[in-house]
Amino acid sequence: MAAVAAAQVPALLAQARDELGADPFERIGEGTHFAQPALFCASLAHYERAGRPAAAMLAGHSLGELAALVAGGALDPEQGLRLAVVRGRLMEAAAQRSPGAMLASLGGEEGTVREIAARFGLTVANDNAPGQIVLSGAADGIGEARAELRANGAKAIRLPVAGAFHSPLMADAAAAFAVALAEHEFRPPALPVYSSTAAAPFADVRAGLVAALTEPVLWRRTLAAMSAAGAATFLETGPGDVLTGLVRRTLPKADARSLAESEAVGA
Repeated sequence: MAAVAAAQVPALLAQARDELGADPFERIGEGTHFAQPALFCASLAHYERAGRPAAAMLAGHSLGELAALVAGGALDPEQGLRLAVVRGRLMEAAAQRSPGAMLASLGGEEGTVREIAARFGLTVANDNAPGQIVLSGAADGIGEARAELRANGAKAIRLPVAGAFHSPLMADAAAAFAVALAEHEFRPPALPVYSSTAAAPFADVRAGLVAALTEPVLWRRTLAAMSAAGAATFLETGPGDVLTGLVRRTLPKADARSLAESEAVGA
């Protein structure tokens, strides 16, 4: 990711270094305040390297919404990076004030997963695909839910993240992020950009970006809405291929591709 960012978006990477006081890729494992700007830069770098592929609609998963809005022309890359820096700092600070954790449930009956989440006071943070739900909340509840899910035959994996993202424990960060967003102007995007918390094109960009801090990522519903709007081919333009796998699980008849896969084949 670092090499592609340096080659494709050097000015953006220089801006990130100035705002953070360090290269975000060199310290990406040290916290959300480095990881989010790094991932934002990487997403746009890979998009640029692909030649800005033509699209009928766009979507981003969580932080990826900022890159999708830039690709859709709603804001400039420099603005998007500033917001990624602020977002990362605010979420990390909120996690330090209200410690939490996240847990991926793979397999298992969906109703059972949701019932276990409710019983231990957890939020369904990501509804990613059939058989893949991520829970978020207090660390004790996550530990109890993990044991319960395993007892019910699901694979439960605690995620290596610093807090309970996409849950009410991020409320302080959301309030502060709303203030930061008010300082930025957004243009109407040139094509529909889907909010992954509303599973519909952004109606109010600021409100949607704030909601993404405390509300669940409805990725399965977002993909279904895009499919219903006519999307038959999905191209993942970021540095990985995780979202491509989620598309294939959710929409098995769709043509799902990733630049990462194509580059690996080409190599």
